[in-house]
Amino acid sequence: MLAAMLAFAAGALITALAFELFEDSYEQGGLWRSVLGLLAGAVVFTLVSQWLDRRAEGHREEDHGSEKLDLDAPASDAAASPASVSGAAGLALLAAVTLDGVPENVALGVSLGEGTGGLALLAAIFVSNFPEALVGSASMQAHGRSQLFIVGTWSACAALLVIAVVVGAGPLSTAEPETLSLPLAFAAGAVLASLADTLMPEAYEQGGPAVALSTAAGFVLSFYLATL
Repeated sequence: MLAAMLAFAAGALITALAFELFEDSYEQGGLWRSVLGLLAGAVVFTLVSQWLDRRAEGHREEDHGSEKLDLDAPASDAAASPASVSGAAGLALLAAVTLDGVPENVALGVSLGEGTGGLALLAAIFVSNFPEALVGSASMQAHGRSQLFIVGTWSACAALLVIAVVVGAGPLSTAEPETLSLPLAFAAGAVLASLADTLMPEAYEQGGPAVALSTAAGFVLSFYLATL
């Protein structure tokens, strides 16, 4: 079920990437500005994801080094251990929601301030971010993170996204289109990198080929919301 929800979020993000973020960036700032912003977002997310992977690998090595080998333990226990899930998936999803969410919510604030398209964008953001947050929280819990840590980090992320909406509806509501082009393209690059690096591989690993149907459903729903 979690894999299906993650795949659904991936499908929704494909629509947001193609028809909202990058397209809007291109229309407002031109090709070169949007391309540079997209590459910057992809590079930043990739570097953050690699750093999180190294941290998770280091924690696994420390845990294995401190544990005693139990020859009497059944194999099913090892298969069901948290190590069977990719170590940095939860933190990578948190990074994805933050890196692409801040520019998205700035654009949402601008749309709400102008009174055009804000509700459709809000629905698309919710459709993609909610499954990411749910699966990310479950992954963190599976790797022994405390409930205080999980609730605290995701609450901080939510507060940051709310601030981004306020900034978009306030100081940036009268900004030039070129000013908004770069953050929109940056969000598009972060979304694209997160799809290739985390969301789709994690969904397929946990859910198998059937997640393709959930991906298609997420794309169709998000596309419909984008056309409202």
